[in-house]
Amino acid sequence: MNWFINLNPILQSLLASLFTFSMTALGASLIFFFKSINKQFLNFLLGISSGVMISASFWSLLLPSIEMANNTENTPLFSPMLGFLCGGLLIILSDIILSKILENNQSARQNILLFSAVTFHNIPEGIIIGVAFGTTGNQELSIISALILALGIGIQNFPEGACISIPLRQNGKSRMYSFLFGSLSAVVEIFGALIGVLLALTINNALSFMLGMAAGAMISVVSSELIPQSFTENKVTSGIGFLLGFLIMMILDVTL
Repeated sequence: MNWFINLNPILQSLLASLFTFSMTALGASLIFFFKSINKQFLNFLLGISSGVMISASFWSLLLPSIEMANNTENTPLFSPMLGFLCGGLLIILSDIILSKILENNQSARQNILLFSAVTFHNIPEGIIIGVAFGTTGNQELSIISALILALGIGIQNFPEGACISIPLRQNGKSRMYSFLFGSLSAVVEIFGALIGVLLALTINNALSFMLGMAAGAMISVVSSELIPQSFTENKVTSGIGFLLGFLIMMILDVTL
């Protein structure tokens, strides 16, 4: 842990994003071991991930954004609110545009839309990771909080990899083809993390705005992608997972 804390924030972001990428690849690799994955189990994992990310949006992003604005700005709520709104609207508008582009060809559309949706929302997740590490100020507790945030994103990436590779396999694609597509959806997180940390390190006056933007983007992704996907079948299982994920993140963030 001390070794990681002493690293440059850019290297911290790179390693964290490589972890989240590997979790996606791990989820996609299930295609080599199982013909099908229990849908209820995947929904439970997505429920946990949703809870972790919603909790992280407040404790690790929005609350620090407000505290930072309180110390540096005359209107302390303006930057967090504006950033939160911009981050959320960016995801919503991007989703609308993506759906319009891929509205034809049902069979190919489903696979492309799923891959594109996961890939596209991995971009702000990568940026979120980068911003989190770029705003730690080399403070140990802040770095640990950023690590927990990356852990939460990594957990939710696991079922995402499986959710891409399994349908491809069921549609007749080879195991290797399905695995590679499931894994590649998270490559953009690495680039997103590098962009996020570089922005956070170079635009110091906008840190409060950027943290708020990351929170808005994350909550928008969770509400538009993860929660609808996890609550499609057994709502009890997904609901329990969500509550557990939220509590775990809250306890870790507050106690650490």
